[in-house]
Amino acid sequence: MSFEAWAAFTAASAVLLIIPGPTILLVVSYALGQGWRTALPMAVGVALGDFTAMTLSMLGIGALLAASATIFTVLKWVGAAYLIYLGIKLFRAGGTLNAEPRTDKASAAKMMAHAWLVTALNPKSITFFVAFLPQFLSHEADFWTQMLVFESTFLALAFANAFGYALVAARARDLVRNPRALRIFNRTGGTLLVGAGIATVAMRPAA
Repeated sequence: MSFEAWAAFTAASAVLLIIPGPTILLVVSYALGQGWRTALPMAVGVALGDFTAMTLSMLGIGALLAASATIFTVLKWVGAAYLIYLGIKLFRAGGTLNAEPRTDKASAAKMMAHAWLVTALNPKSITFFVAFLPQFLSHEADFWTQMLVFESTFLALAFANAFGYALVAARARDLVRNPRALRIFNRTGGTLLVGAGIATVAMRPAA
């Protein structure tokens, strides 16, 4: 695994994680209703959920890698196209974040479990990882080493992202609800995602 592949994975993961999906909406909802105390349990729950979904996906990808190099290569191109699609979708998204404050006083354990369930048991999570990860994997390098590096990197980013969202939602609630700020955020993230998709194709050796 080259440093360039790891750097591209890290950059694409960082952009993907900040897209407000079901997990982030849950984090923001708790933070809006209960403040900064939700940050740590929600971030831990999100990281555990991503660990579950990512591990299941990587095991499936490992089996595919061993079975057929051709199918694996096709999946890499599909993954690059998926990144570009997500980027265009995010760019065209509006300036709204549909997260209503949760006023129920949940314990830290309950918040952690809720975040884990929403993140890990969403079928889209596993589908996403199956489409996303293969483009960064090398057929020649050791699969388990790559799995360890990529999972560790993604989980660290996922934890930091969820923790950051919770703190921002708790401290700067007007910013979270500002349509202009969200629109700029979405367009910037969308542009970066499209760039990440194009970059992964450009850095891939021709077949």
